[in-house]
Amino acid sequence: MALCTLNRLASISSSLAVRRSIHAKAMAAHEAGGRGAPGAPATAAAADSAISTLLDYHAATKHHLKRYARGPHGLDWANQPNPFRRYQGAQVEPLLHLPESPPSTDDPLYPVVFSSSSSSSLAKPLTKASLSQLLYDSLALSAWKSAGRSTWSLRVNPSSGNLHPTEGYVVSDAIEGVSATPFVAHYAPKEHALEIRAELPPDVWQGLMQGLPPGSLLLGFTSIYWREAWKYGERAFRYCNHDVGHAIGAVAVAAGSLGWNACLLDGYGSHQVNYLLGLTHDEQPSSTEQGPVKGVFPHLELEHGDCIMAVFPFGEFLLEPDTLHNFLASNSCFLWKGKMNVLSRQHVNWPIIYQAAEASLKPATEFSPHSGSMQVAQSILPSVAYEPLTLRQVVRKRRSAQDMDSQYGMLLDVFYQMLLKTLPTGGAGVQSEPCQLPFGALPWKAEVHLVLFVHRVVGLEQGIYILVRNFTHQEALQKVMRPEFVWEKPEGCPSNLPLYKLYQGDCRDLAARLSCHQDIAGESCFSLGMVARFEPAIRDRGAWMYPRLFWETGVIGQVLYLEAHAFGISATGIGCYFDDAVHDILGLKGTEFQSLYHFTVGIPVVDKRILSLPAYPGPATDA
Repeated sequence: MALCTLNRLASISSSLAVRRSIHAKAMAAHEAGGRGAPGAPATAAAADSAISTLLDYHAATKHHLKRYARGPHGLDWANQPNPFRRYQGAQVEPLLHLPESPPSTDDPLYPVVFSSSSSSSLAKPLTKASLSQLLYDSLALSAWKSAGRSTWSLRVNPSSGNLHPTEGYVVSDAIEGVSATPFVAHYAPKEHALEIRAELPPDVWQGLMQGLPPGSLLLGFTSIYWREAWKYGERAFRYCNHDVGHAIGAVAVAAGSLGWNACLLDGYGSHQVNYLLGLTHDEQPSSTEQGPVKGVFPHLELEHGDCIMAVFPFGEFLLEPDTLHNFLASNSCFLWKGKMNVLSRQHVNWPIIYQAAEASLKPATEFSPHSGSMQVAQSILPSVAYEPLTLRQVVRKRRSAQDMDSQYGMLLDVFYQMLLKTLPTGGAGVQSEPCQLPFGALPWKAEVHLVLFVHRVVGLEQGIYILVRNFTHQEALQKVMRPEFVWEKPEGCPSNLPLYKLYQGDCRDLAARLSCHQDIAGESCFSLGMVARFEPAIRDRGAWMYPRLFWETGVIGQVLYLEAHAFGISATGIGCYFDDAVHDILGLKGTEFQSLYHFTVGIPVVDKRILSLPAYPGPATDA
């Protein structure tokens, strides 16, 4: 498959025309009732307009071989957003710190968390200690780095460019040592503390928890788009949603180590998420002007509610949707405490981001019943094949590799084991209850498949492969991909791993070129593109499915990160790739399938000029 096929790409319409189209459709959705009552269903015309807006956004923010999506020309370091949101004036409750490398304790080894031993019989009660552990192993700082005069922090949950647009919130019953009443709190990772933003009357809490098991709590995620747009411009909305997916995966895995389960309560509408987390603002980012525009725009620092997760002891639950929706709509008496800190002195407004965000707002829908049971992946390797690390050691030592050593390969069984962990059910590629951790957190069937560029896997031929994560899509994939692809299962491949070879050959240079000429994609053991069933999934469910497709890729990426580090190697997510060049190599036309995220796994090359410092206590200031 020659590289010259990359040059047969047709250019999309001019960026100005596309952005005008997006603007017109966003305004049409607004006028059709897009800003109606919270949770109100949109009209069919408004729904179609929102989908068109997002399809146009996706096209306008693609990278092409001869031009990139619009972004800043250089980095405005003086206005780099503060990565730490604080609510000044809110009551601060420090959480407990845990040992980084515990000696012989009850902390489970990494593989055990994914086994059947994570059950209700081992579930810890909800206390300050268990809540501290949940957040410490999912959203907290993991280290500080120092080079020259600069210092910067890393977190357990990865982020594009280490910019961290995702903020976390806790909604919980009274917990001794935290709050004497039910509460809503913002999580401050730099301090590993909770900022109490509102106290909830007991009857309000009981209404929220109706249908959930005793001992449950809620976690909310929000995004600050400006943090990503500062570096990445218009493509930032994609990256923010990758990060939400990583956070969902991080919380689900950390919950498993406590004997808890986690899932999205995706019946909540966007307005309800904002309301529950105290994000009701009079001033909203403008999506009407043409950008980019530089100036002082404080509203760009506002948070946008993404989702609510339930974290609960293993078991089944069923929420009553009408009761909960009506309850939220009728309780408007929360008293919010604390004022948001300022993140930047000046900003750049990229209106297309806020048009896409507005188009993807979700209405309230029915909640799906959830089973707490999980299926265990059929392991290729015994647990002793992993490094002897606890879950905490794996999640807190996770790093994004900056460079790969191209001299070494990985064992075939390790490769197969990692891929098994990315399947929603741990085998066979069919998603139905029960689901493998952390994919049970997602209430939809798998929409994302992995196209792998295999470079250095001992015993496996170099080439392009595909892992089909939902077998019901396989026929459609075979129909739309290149007819010369062979679709052969590798000899010796586990029967429950739906992996197929498409093309045999050395694709190292191709993989690097597709990923914006980044050598790390070709020098690794393997790299991959996450290809989603795209427009059909959005039209089947609604415009709000667009960000959720990126969430699914983030959850997959989180599994790849953890598996790589548990085997003593490394990985990194790649958000920069030439979208339609990838599609052209695969033979994909139109928007039935789209590549949404790239990833690479291999042997890291460590930059010894950068010092690593403990996460807590960290330095007094950072760059």
